[in-house]
Amino acid sequence: MRRVIRIAAAATATAGLALTATACGQSFAEANRAKHAGVGLAFDIGGRDDHSFNEAAARGADNATKKLGVNVKMLTAKNGETEADREQRLTSFAEAGYNPVIGVGFAYSQAVQNVAKDFPATTFGVVDAVPEGKNVDAMVFAEHEGSYLAGVAAALKSKNHKVGFIGGVNNALIQKFQAGFEQGVRDTDPKVKVTSQYLYPNNDKGFNDPAAAKAKAGGMLDSGIDVIYTAAGQSGAGTIEAISKVKGAWAIGVDSDQYQQPGLARYKNRILTSVVKNVDVAVFDLIKSAEDGKPLTGIHSYDLKHSGVSLATSGGFIKDIQPQIDAARKKIIEGKVKVKETP
Repeated sequence: MRRVIRIAAAATATAGLALTATACGQSFAEANRAKHAGVGLAFDIGGRDDHSFNEAAARGADNATKKLGVNVKMLTAKNGETEADREQRLTSFAEAGYNPVIGVGFAYSQAVQNVAKDFPATTFGVVDAVPEGKNVDAMVFAEHEGSYLAGVAAALKSKNHKVGFIGGVNNALIQKFQAGFEQGVRDTDPKVKVTSQYLYPNNDKGFNDPAAAKAKAGGMLDSGIDVIYTAAGQSGAGTIEAISKVKGAWAIGVDSDQYQQPGLARYKNRILTSVVKNVDVAVFDLIKSAEDGKPLTGIHSYDLKHSGVSLATSGGFIKDIQPQIDAARKKIIEGKVKVKETP
């Protein structure tokens, strides 16, 4: 995968040299920060054990600890947070000497952009957003491409010719999942009906409300839908639980290979597949680049062609339709199929 690498200026100022450092372009806050303390990882709501997005980022950090020996500190957002709350979390990392500081999720976009200005010698990363900043690594993914493959699988596996999509929050990012899924279904079998619904229109609680997802999935199942793809972080566990009670129904997981998640083990035989976003790879890439003294900055896209997204095969439930999935993947990579990013 192509990488745009720039070398960020290093700073080793002490409190006594604060004014001098500030005059050279370094902020007062950064001039007085502690020496390098490790990596700061700021999770979105749900925390590292959400069986999904945050957990994928945590795996990248864990891998960095194992392979590079770096110390990692993790903090988690809460429901109903303000922009100021997110900025304070990132600032506390930077002031304590953590470098890089990584915000997991688009909700950290503005906070990263604001805080990065105050700590120009600290590298910041953000997943699923593209904030401005010379010292910022924007890690973005082709969720729509992976979701297209999920749509292919859903259309081929549905016996009732009815499939569903549940999004956590109705925003541009989650609409990419919806758009790809719907297109994959239509291109595979136009006779299959797709129903798409959201848990919340604009409340991040949608990523941390399994009960709401369970209820929404229950309604879909009652209407005859027998395959449901949920892009809603920790909420998706509610969908999977609801599906486990209906014979012949399938769940499609998201972000992590949810068949492999210990917390979902009791339901794994109802998880058809998962659209995996290799957030762990992106997080590890950034940490390693910083440890090597050449921190990644700019925009880095992780797409289907470069294995940034994929469809999990755990359980062997899509083995019988793998040729069709592989054919669809090939068409996307070769540019013969252009996957939409909006419904």
